[in-house]
Amino acid sequence: MLFRREVLEGIAGGRIDRVFRVWAQPRVRAGSTQRTWAGIIVIDSVTAVTPEEITEQDALRSGFKSRAALLTALSKSTKEGGYHRVMLHLGGPDPRSELAGNADLTDQELADLKAALDAIDTRSRRAPWTREVLRLIEEHPGLRALDLAERLDRDKLPFKADVRRLKALGLTESLETGYRLSPRGKALMTYLRTSTE
Repeated sequence: MLFRREVLEGIAGGRIDRVFRVWAQPRVRAGSTQRTWAGIIVIDSVTAVTPEEITEQDALRSGFKSRAALLTALSKSTKEGGYHRVMLHLGGPDPRSELAGNADLTDQELADLKAALDAIDTRSRRAPWTREVLRLIEEHPGLRALDLAERLDRDKLPFKADVRRLKALGLTESLETGYRLSPRGKALMTYLRTSTE
């Protein structure tokens, strides 16, 4: 489930505790979580609703100025299906963010990260890619995923999946558009350059 920046800010600030989606079938379920730059979003409930069941309170607590504005936004959806109310809350910080922010790494931690990249590259069905993707993100912070993928002659979705693997190690951070190296990622790149000289 994608969230606009202002919605995530509202969730983090406690002003937003629900969103509405048009789905043929719910795409999330109660108890599931989603990692975002604002933190871990916890899904509390998912309920199919009719337009008549959507209240003014629903609109205000989902970031809209009025019920009419919310219903107008929902009616403009190009997706097939019915309306769903998704109740949610911020569960806490994304542990990857804390990991990513730590650039004070020991030589052993840096060697372990290098070994993790080597293992990913070894298991890859194609040529080694981890350092190339990190270098590309380092050289082009904020560049769209599609543009980064095209520079490597790759499709966008598999490229984004690879970046998520690097993010899980705390090496990259998602921006509103594109990515950048995290402080941890920058420390690793410096280490990789000095260890190959």
